[in-house]
Amino acid sequence: MQVTSEGSVRVDLVGGTLDLEPINLILPNVVTLNVATTLKAKVTIQKIEEEVIKIHSLDYNQKYEFKLKDLTDENLYYSSFFKEMSFVMQIISLFSKNDGLALELSSGAPAGSGLGGSSAMGMTLFKALSKLYNKNIDITKAVQKVKGIEGRILNQGMPGYQDYYPAMLGGVLCLKGEPGEIKFEQLYSDELKTFMEKKISLIYSGISRDSGINNWDVYKSFFDKKNNVRSGLEKIAKISYDAYQAIKLKNFDQLLKLIGEEGLSRKALAENIVPDVIESFSKELIQSGDIIGMKMCGAGGGGCFIITHDAFSSRIQEAIEKYQFKKLDFIIEAPLL
Repeated sequence: MQVTSEGSVRVDLVGGTLDLEPINLILPNVVTLNVATTLKAKVTIQKIEEEVIKIHSLDYNQKYEFKLKDLTDENLYYSSFFKEMSFVMQIISLFSKNDGLALELSSGAPAGSGLGGSSAMGMTLFKALSKLYNKNIDITKAVQKVKGIEGRILNQGMPGYQDYYPAMLGGVLCLKGEPGEIKFEQLYSDELKTFMEKKISLIYSGISRDSGINNWDVYKSFFDKKNNVRSGLEKIAKISYDAYQAIKLKNFDQLLKLIGEEGLSRKALAENIVPDVIESFSKELIQSGDIIGMKMCGAGGGGCFIITHDAFSSRIQEAIEKYQFKKLDFIIEAPLL
């Protein structure tokens, strides 16, 4: 039997970094808002008779083959035996170490984009394996397992939880952490989808970034009681809750303003969150009145960012070409549940 599974990568609107535990439990009214996009991680998998696992990674443009006898705990968890396929192999090991498998994988997002492509691919692989092995999915447990594996491999502090849910749920999500639980609320409506797709553009800078480093710097500074980070995240928490309320009250124009404010507050958390070239791009268009605001995707440092605007003008397109950026489709996926 061959199984195919897809899962959306996300664009975070507001409240990133607040999804790091236990920051999400310390600040008041913490919510993280993101959207599932039609950029999709994809996994195709089937059992084979050979005692090997064959992986074709479209992201790395490479094929791998590993023997089942090498799926030992030492190789899986305590060494770099599987190299860039460690994440994939550890997720597979949650289901079986005895079946030959053939997989084709793609993350659905440009490398280093800040869209959570690896997390989406991990959840999509988990969905595909669950279907292959006829296992029911508990979303909370699935996120805990995949997030735990990715955190172990990244080895840069605890990863946030927001990247994992859009691949499972689709739509427009509000995520709120509580002790021992992440609650999710679906905010999707056709009206909101149409508005955001018209008023928000997703831009890929081509600059690779390392979200784990930025997140760890901010996380550590928060618990080192550095005032600028504490106050910055408190401000982001307030902006994010206000954005949640704006969606609930259908005050969508206010949402655009708040996304830009969140971007400014995030930039103040660390020096390397907004690269100089992206700063120049956004300043130019804010001064000309073509955009309302800009916010880096993920923890920043490069990759993708979003701009908010009344209309996508010719001057925005000219600036994208001038800075050699690329506009990506920003289409919001409908809810899956």
